[in-house]
Amino acid sequence: MKKSKFSLLLATSLATSVFLAACGSDSSDDSSSKSGSSSATQELRVLESAEIPSMDSVMAEDTVSFTMLNNVNEGLYRQDQDNNLVAGVADGEPEVNENGTEFTVKIKEGLKWSNGTELTANDFVYAWQRAIDPENASPYGAYMMNGKIVGATEITDAAAAGQAYDVTTLGITAKDDHTLVIQTEIPMTNEFFKGLMAFGTFYPQNEAFVEEQGDKYATSADTVLYNGPFVMSDWSGSTDSEWIMEKNEDYWNAEEVSLEKVTFNVSKDPQAAVNAFEAGEVDVTGKLSSDIVPQYEGDERMVSWLDPSIFWLKFNEDNEILANENIRRALAMSFNKEDLVTDILANGSVEANYVVPKDFVKDEDGKDFREANGDLLTYDLDAAKEYWAKGLEELGLKEVTLSILGGDTESAKKIDQYVQHQWETNLEGLKVELESVPFSIRLDRQTSQDFDILDSGWGPDYLDPMTFSDLWVTGGSNNNMSYSNAEYDALIEKAQQTADLAEKWSLLADAEKIVLEEDAALAPMYQRASNVLVAENVEGFTYHLVGAEYSYQYITITE
Repeated sequence: MKKSKFSLLLATSLATSVFLAACGSDSSDDSSSKSGSSSATQELRVLESAEIPSMDSVMAEDTVSFTMLNNVNEGLYRQDQDNNLVAGVADGEPEVNENGTEFTVKIKEGLKWSNGTELTANDFVYAWQRAIDPENASPYGAYMMNGKIVGATEITDAAAAGQAYDVTTLGITAKDDHTLVIQTEIPMTNEFFKGLMAFGTFYPQNEAFVEEQGDKYATSADTVLYNGPFVMSDWSGSTDSEWIMEKNEDYWNAEEVSLEKVTFNVSKDPQAAVNAFEAGEVDVTGKLSSDIVPQYEGDERMVSWLDPSIFWLKFNEDNEILANENIRRALAMSFNKEDLVTDILANGSVEANYVVPKDFVKDEDGKDFREANGDLLTYDLDAAKEYWAKGLEELGLKEVTLSILGGDTESAKKIDQYVQHQWETNLEGLKVELESVPFSIRLDRQTSQDFDILDSGWGPDYLDPMTFSDLWVTGGSNNNMSYSNAEYDALIEKAQQTADLAEKWSLLADAEKIVLEEDAALAPMYQRASNVLVAENVEGFTYHLVGAEYSYQYITITE
């Protein structure tokens, strides 16, 4: 790909390590309002910290992919500027039966794909069936549909047992070209249903186009169809570090989209990103690293929020050493999380002693889910050393070597180096090796379970604690560490089937205790705070706490 002026500036920044001090600003960055029009050039320049692993909504499994898909495609519903769920492809609210288990959704007429083909209800049926088909190995198909959409679990179970299955039994039907009927396994409120439908796995796909492309589908900008606010005009695949979106003039709400063009570049060096921002070559940075955040305290160009995203260390129990519960427990309890968030991250992140984040979901009385369990599997060095000694004795070992697989950004490397130092200092006989790899490779190795310990994280796909709790069921598509506990599985299954919110939360709280307190299956590290720099002339910058991170359609460039 031809490199832009901005790409060259990044390279220069990396080579010279120029330091540009943060400047104060009296102007307010308005991230909640969108101006009607502006004579300024409507082009946005954005930094990402990773390449796009996939532009196939059926195969996507990461935040970067789902964020890009959110901007070039659209499902039945989407999140607006204030994180409310509003109609996308859908023509208004769904009609629901008395039991809350059947939803009829009308689709707007006259919608088109980017090749001019009409978008119909059948595009949803095809995409969903493709996602649930075990033959396609969608990372999110079964995860998002099992226990929620009628027929999904039966299809998955039949395939796992080597039996025949029929994807047409999935609970989605095109009554006509503009009417979908969706049957759910459990009663759902309208808001819960719309939240699911806003997620990328439930986006439509055009069958004729997908089948025509075959293995080439979604491998470049011209092998994908678009129905969202933007179209991808320049992207050559998952290794591309630069891509471009342009306004989709055929989008049903195009007149409300101000931006004409969004240019993305990948920068894995936080200081180079800041240099480019201060030089006026970029409008929105990626997440700022801990050493940069203090420079911008009080600067209104820095937008900050606490994510309901948890980062943890996953233990691969196929490894004989990590299959030992005492070893896992020692590892989980032997690094100081408070120092990690205070000294290493230093960006507003908070230590996590849980798998369901705080300030994420509240019950009808406003009680946070976190209040049920509080902190679990906390830092306790004395206890950790005892567990470590016991684990080594059980294994008949005096020395152990383990590796951590992590990201290749500077921030990710610092975190892994901190954990490495803590473990090697605190646990006698332990040697820790570090592997830092690009995001897409890390995802592939997570799926194939090619790691000892994986530094990874999870952000919510929908507004319910289940989006975190069902990750650890036996054989789950996002388990990826061979963890299995029959009692845990039973609690999750029961929680999925109950319509009683209090009972559901009680079951999920019990399950959380099992995966952490009883089994030490993984080691939570921190709940992430996000800090990005947004130029003063960018109005309507919109971030989301659930699903895709950003929506660019609400942005206007002012003079």
